[in-house]
Amino acid sequence: MKLTPTDLPGVLLIEPRVFGDERGCFFESYNQRAFAEAGLNPRFVQTNVSESICGVLRGLHYQQPNAQGKLVSVLDGEVYDVAVDIRRGSPHFGRWMAAILSAKNRRQLWIPEGFAHGFVTLSERAVFSYQCTALYDRSSDAGIRWNDARIGIDWPVAQPLLSDKDAIAPFLDDLLADPGRADRLPEYAS
Repeated sequence: MKLTPTDLPGVLLIEPRVFGDERGCFFESYNQRAFAEAGLNPRFVQTNVSESICGVLRGLHYQQPNAQGKLVSVLDGEVYDVAVDIRRGSPHFGRWMAAILSAKNRRQLWIPEGFAHGFVTLSERAVFSYQCTALYDRSSDAGIRWNDARIGIDWPVAQPLLSDKDAIAPFLDDLLADPGRADRLPEYAS
């Protein structure tokens, strides 16, 4: 298992070793020792699976408080997956990174607490898996608008299919400008 740091500190691209023959293949989707060697010790408490058709964009989602770290992967299909640093005070605040995750390349992304996450489906359909370090908490559920100009994500789709919640999510600057909502963004701990 290869864990590679990305341009966004804390976010890791994970590429498992795949063993295959004429019968199919085998790979480890998680190895606690490999994560520990990279300085991580996540404890997964919930796994979610979503299915989306081509052009569906889910995100940018996070929880605050009760933040979640997420290990994400694609079980079927292909997505453009994005992580955004939204930790107030972070030297990388508002920066994003993206990777193509697919059932074919078997890549995963580790997205630590304090980051927003989203993806858009590139294939006809995609089945997406999220292993989370905290349980879903409706009162902590939060989001940022997918096309926030301050963040400037270069999405590979112009007119995505959005949920009502994602279509009206606040912009990052709106959260920062409103003292009553600024605490909805996590704090950077150096």
